[in-house]
Amino acid sequence: MAEIDAKLVARLRARTGAGMMDCKKALDENGGDMEKAADWLRAKGVKSSEKKAGRATKAGFLGTYVHHTGGLGVMVEILCETDFVARNDRFREFCRKVAMHVAAANPAPICVRREQVPADIVARERAIYEQQVADKPEQMRAKIADGKLNAFYKERVLMEQVWSMGEGGPDQTVEQAVKGMIATIGENIVIRRFARFDTAEEVA
Repeated sequence: MAEIDAKLVARLRARTGAGMMDCKKALDENGGDMEKAADWLRAKGVKSSEKKAGRATKAGFLGTYVHHTGGLGVMVEILCETDFVARNDRFREFCRKVAMHVAAANPAPICVRREQVPADIVARERAIYEQQVADKPEQMRAKIADGKLNAFYKERVLMEQVWSMGEGGPDQTVEQAVKGMIATIGENIVIRRFARFDTAEEVA
C-alpha cells in the first residue's frame, strides 16, 4: 500500500476536524480518496458520537444570523472540545445554521432542552390539557395530557424540533443534526444557549 502523503492527511483533518491518526487510517482504508475517506470518518463517527457526548467542552463559537430586514436576529453559543474545531469552517457554518434555524422556527423555541422549560410554563400547559380532556374517561386523562405535553416539548424545545437546515430527511431533529456534526468533526459539541431578538414582538 502506497504511503499516504502528510499534506493529504492535513487537508482531511482541516475538512473534518478528525484526529490525525483517524484521518491517516481513513485515507489508508480508502486508497487515498479524499471523498471516500471523509465518508468513512463520518460513518465511524456516527457510531461513536454517543461516547463523545460526555466529554468536556472547553472551546466554542458564537453563531449569528440577522434577517435581511434587520428586524430579526439570533445568537447561539455552541461549545466544542478544542480551539482547533472552534476555528473549523464546517463547525462555524453549522453554528450559523443553528442560528438560522432558531430564526426560522415557528413557533420559536423557548429553551435548548426540555428540562430547561420553566416549571410555571409546564404547569400552565398541563392545566390547559387537563381541561381539554376533562370529558374523557378518568383512566385516560393523564395519558392524553402527557401526550399533549410531549407534543408541546417537540414544538418548543430546540433539540426536539424538526431540523430545518439540512438534508437529513423530514423527520430529522436538531438533536440528530448535532449528532451528525459530532460524527463529522470527531468531537463532542453542545448547544449551550441562544438568544432571539424580534422587533415585531411586544416588550413586556
